[in-house]
Amino acid sequence: MREFPGSAGRRLRGRTEECAQLDELASAVRRGHGRVLVLRGEAGIGKTALLDHLAGAASDLTIVRAVGVESEMELAYAGLHQVCGPLLDRLGKLPAPQRQALEIVFGLSAGPPPDRFLVGLATLGLFAVRAEERPLLCLVDDAQWLDRNSRLTLAFVARRLLAEPVGIVFAARFTGEELRHLPEREVLGVGDADARELLTSAVRFKLDAAVRDRIIAETRGNPLALLELPRGLTATELAGGFGLTGERALSGRVRESFVRRLALLSDEGRRLLLVAAADPAGDPRLLWRAAESLGIAPAAADAARAEGLLAIGERVTFQHPLARSAIYRSTPDADRRAAHRALAEATDAATDPDRRAWHLAAATAGPDEEVARELERVADRARARGGLAAAAAFLQRAFALTGEPGRRADRALAAAQACCQAGELDAALGLVAMAEAAPHDELQSALACRVRAHVALGAGRWTESLPLLREAAARLTPFDVDLARETYLTAWGAAGTAEELAARDVIVEICRGVRALPPAPGGPGPRDLLLDGFARLILEGYTAATPILRRAAAEHTDLSAEDVMAWGWMAVGARGALWDHDGWLEVAARNARVVRDAGELAALPVHLTYLAMAVAWTGDLTAAESLVAEIESAAAVTGSRLPPYALLRLRALQGREDETAAAIRRFGGQSTTAVRALWAAAVLNNGLARYADAVTAARPAVSAAALNHWVFVWLLPELVEAAVRAGDVDLARTAHQRLARATRPHESDFPLGIEARCRALLSDGPAADALYREAIDRLSRTPLRPEAARARLLYGEWLRREHRPAEARDQLRAAHETLATIGMEAFAERARGELAAAGETVRRRVAGTHDDLTAQERQIARLAGEGLSNPEIGARLFLSARTVEWHLRNVFTKLGIRSRRELTATLGSRTQGATP
Repeated sequence: MREFPGSAGRRLRGRTEECAQLDELASAVRRGHGRVLVLRGEAGIGKTALLDHLAGAASDLTIVRAVGVESEMELAYAGLHQVCGPLLDRLGKLPAPQRQALEIVFGLSAGPPPDRFLVGLATLGLFAVRAEERPLLCLVDDAQWLDRNSRLTLAFVARRLLAEPVGIVFAARFTGEELRHLPEREVLGVGDADARELLTSAVRFKLDAAVRDRIIAETRGNPLALLELPRGLTATELAGGFGLTGERALSGRVRESFVRRLALLSDEGRRLLLVAAADPAGDPRLLWRAAESLGIAPAAADAARAEGLLAIGERVTFQHPLARSAIYRSTPDADRRAAHRALAEATDAATDPDRRAWHLAAATAGPDEEVARELERVADRARARGGLAAAAAFLQRAFALTGEPGRRADRALAAAQACCQAGELDAALGLVAMAEAAPHDELQSALACRVRAHVALGAGRWTESLPLLREAAARLTPFDVDLARETYLTAWGAAGTAEELAARDVIVEICRGVRALPPAPGGPGPRDLLLDGFARLILEGYTAATPILRRAAAEHTDLSAEDVMAWGWMAVGARGALWDHDGWLEVAARNARVVRDAGELAALPVHLTYLAMAVAWTGDLTAAESLVAEIESAAAVTGSRLPPYALLRLRALQGREDETAAAIRRFGGQSTTAVRALWAAAVLNNGLARYADAVTAARPAVSAAALNHWVFVWLLPELVEAAVRAGDVDLARTAHQRLARATRPHESDFPLGIEARCRALLSDGPAADALYREAIDRLSRTPLRPEAARARLLYGEWLRREHRPAEARDQLRAAHETLATIGMEAFAERARGELAAAGETVRRRVAGTHDDLTAQERQIARLAGEGLSNPEIGARLFLSARTVEWHLRNVFTKLGIRSRRELTATLGSRTQGATP
């Protein structure tokens, strides 16, 4: 492990509090606690000196360091490689998916681009593995100049340090979004007394007190400014000229001092410094190869060393990042291009093609087709390693170097699409505008429309994206049917997320566009059948769509990870439209497993949501709660903007009014029209016996504007029940007629049991009695315990009103027992009230000990009870194995148990194995 010089034993002037805080951070890491700190302050304020102090004071820890370099910001994972390079010999101790992710991003092996969140989890694992041998301290200087992938990854790790003996300290001039909300200390200038000492040490002659105080005031106690500004200036210059620069930025004045020192060097010395400044890798062998090609002798480095500007050892380093910036920016463009050209020629194209291409681009003054093509090639390589931001940067530069008018639109659109994938939405729109300003054809115009739609999707404006996606797909159809089909597929996904009633007309147009597509060559595949089936469902109804959807469901048994990512949600939706809950549960569980195994963590919230909703419908609300917690963890990590569908379903079934309302509010402006929000509100209010409110929520299912969509169909049973209880029988009959059209093409117990239950509500006498019994019989043969229990509740209510109290109590007692065991509190209370009216008293359920656990503790306890190891739980929840162990110790303490074997028995299960 490399040793880094520190400041142990050497006092930093004016930094007593900062040094004490850093010393305490190191002590906490030694005690086994994870710690993070961001040192924020202007250039030259002393952040690097504080990092050096910490490195020296914590020399007994494993120390890894990285320095952000502005010119390296576009090279994916360059900063992370600095940090992880010394730890890569421990890669073999990571789980296979995590090990492979790091091997790919560091170019050690080939493979599909890894999910960046899997890279973060792997980095956390690598830190934790190394820290098991000796506590680890990661120091990152100039973090604002790290490449985006490295910033995101290290911030990911920082937010998950808890029980690991790992500390991370970032030093940054400013904190971007990635480092926001981490513990932070602002580093300010030193006090006047310390500032006077520093200034006196840098000035060889006695300063007039007024001049001295003015310098201290203007530098605001900035240590680097106090040391650097007086260099090379006479007393007259200091007294007469310093105040004239008071309006200028401090960092600019400090740069000027470095430029003055640069002027003292020979031409060869200045050119050597320029080459060093242009190379962010800091490789001395590369520096000397480039210098040799420029005719620079090794002796040129002597003066730079003597002047304290440059150090050449294991790596090439500058005294201060501002020195690098000052040297690079004060040099004429032609000289900078010559330095980059020499570095490109000295860089091995086989081992480091990305940097070679970047240097070539920087060496090019005007359009250059050969360099532009090379940038396109390295963009593909960067994308293959998960470096989306790097790919976008390479493609933007390729566009800038394109002179041929016919190619400018193509390259601008390629760069725009890459920017969109990297989350650089404003840059994407700017490139689209440039593509449209260049000569372009109809295909390019359609592609521009598609990028604009993806930008809207990326910003979470799903409803806005729908017409753009429809337009793009229609315009793409004459040129690229497969891309048009893919665009319609994306539109379907956006439609499912938007769920706006107002989007109905656009969705109908999307369906018409799908139906008008030419047949797929070689016959329709599962994806084509799904698209066609859903289009028929909207345009023609269940009878026309069901055969197509059944055929599609039969053909998509084992999807690849790529297919699951692209359209796996539709496979789940098909099962829902077919009332095939068993299939829904199976496919959703398989999709979630495939996504996890493939490390596609950004897609995980979507697939876990489908799984959680299916699990909740079985009545296993404890498992659903665990999945919801996992969704929340994944969404927090990945920044997913998916509305809280699963949470809504869970809270509505539990009958928790305030929490359901809070989840509905998270839909934002869509809260009054999003279908699943309406569904949740209807279920909640039926449980609370607030039938008028339930009618209000569910009424859109029979409105003229409502879509004939399976989610709307699920609203219909709620509307029938609410409308009957509210006395609006005509509305209930209309809802039942729509429901019957959706259930008629099916012969399974789920749809027929629901339909029989609704028909019973609208019937009298023996017919109603028979229908209730049929509904209970059918639904009891399904895993949908909430629906079967609700059928018993309705039958018991009907029997009581028919003055058959003994039979009513039997049904209500069974309903109450199931609903209370499941945790459907509102419906259980409704059943308890009906039982009381029928002459039987039932006590309310008392909360169990496990209710004292936090959501994350319950989740970890459940997964541990299912037999998952700590590393497996950590991979599921984006935590280290050590943090999982820490949480489990808390669980054992709260529950009064000592081992995992006691978990299942202590927590108790509200299900009989419903969850796959």
